Amino acid sequence: MIGAVAGLLTLLSALVLGLLIWTAYGVYAGQNVAIQTLAAKVLQFDLALKDYGPEASAARAQLRQGLAKSIDQVWGVSESDRSFAANNFAAAIQSQRNWEALLNSLNPSTDAQKQALAAARSTIDSINQSRLQMSFALASPVSIPLVVIVVTWATILFFGFGLMSGGNAASFIMVAVGALAVASAAYLIVDLSGPYAGLFRVSSAPLDQVLAFISKE
Repeated sequence: MIGAVAGLLTLLSALVLGLLIWTAYGVYAGQNVAIQTLAAKVLQFDLALKDYGPEASAARAQLRQGLAKSIDQVWGVSESDRSFAANNFAAAIQSQRNWEALLNSLNPSTDAQKQALAAARSTIDSINQSRLQMSFALASPVSIPLVVIVVTWATILFFGFGLMSGGNAASFIMVAVGALAVASAAYLIVDLSGPYAGLFRVSSAPLDQVLAFISKE
């Protein structure tokens, strides 16, 4: 009976741990893709402002300063996931208002400027939407109660292993190795679900590349 229950818990723990790791990695990969998409949209926004003409030079300078500040705030310090989500949400709302006011101050006089301004409005709306979605995705990435339940299963499982094994040094060593493996799996779940803090952090390379490009223009 002990062996049967241990086998059942082994199967359940393996399935749920694998699912949790995959879910956490999905959060990490999703934020990476979101940053790449955001970088492409920022470049598109800068090109739209450039097409507008010299009248949008102040807006382009503000874009460069804002992008550099955002990169420094997120990747310059070890920011927790909750802090990033809260700060990015507030910054996205404020950015939307500021850019709406700035774009409304522009008075296009030619058809080319009108088209460039329309493209800039559409792109900045898309940028703000992407930032909000990034924040929402981090609101509750992984169910902590589910992680606790799986760890409880693993604890009971190791008790079962202890009952079925002899009290020798090899048994203790293997139990320690198994516990370390489960602990590392739990660490992966927690760390991957927090992609802006910890060992596995998303890269700022796409935004850095865009900032370097628009700074030369």
